[in-house]
Amino acid sequence: MTQPSTPKLQPIATSAAPAAIGPYSQAIQFGSLVFTSGQIPLNAEGQLVEGGIAEQTHQVFRNLAAVLEAGGAAFQTVLKATVFLKDMSQFGVVNEIYASYFGEHKPARSTVEVARLPKDVLVEIELIATKLVEND
Repeated sequence: MTQPSTPKLQPIATSAAPAAIGPYSQAIQFGSLVFTSGQIPLNAEGQLVEGGIAEQTHQVFRNLAAVLEAGGAAFQTVLKATVFLKDMSQFGVVNEIYASYFGEHKPARSTVEVARLPKDVLVEIELIATKLVEND
């Protein structure tokens, strides 16, 4: 009897986003799916971006764009987003910035308020996307 094969998980890494600060990957590809780790507002050098929720949210999206690109995906191929906020009263600002990156594309999304995020940041976002498909 043959053993079932283990699914091939391919780590995704890019120097255009902050390196993982623990035992995880920036993203993992499984088949045509790309699962990003939660991104916080660190720049590519790993330094925390100063400023309020708007500046932090834009940095998170810059990081996500870089990780998606490294995985052959893009914002228009995102299937699901999960947004973690330190303060739900800042949802309006984050939502406006979020919409500016996704445009007309509206993936499924969950948004939750949490007690604390790594490095005491204000926002963290993770995505599930599918790889871009080339047109024939």
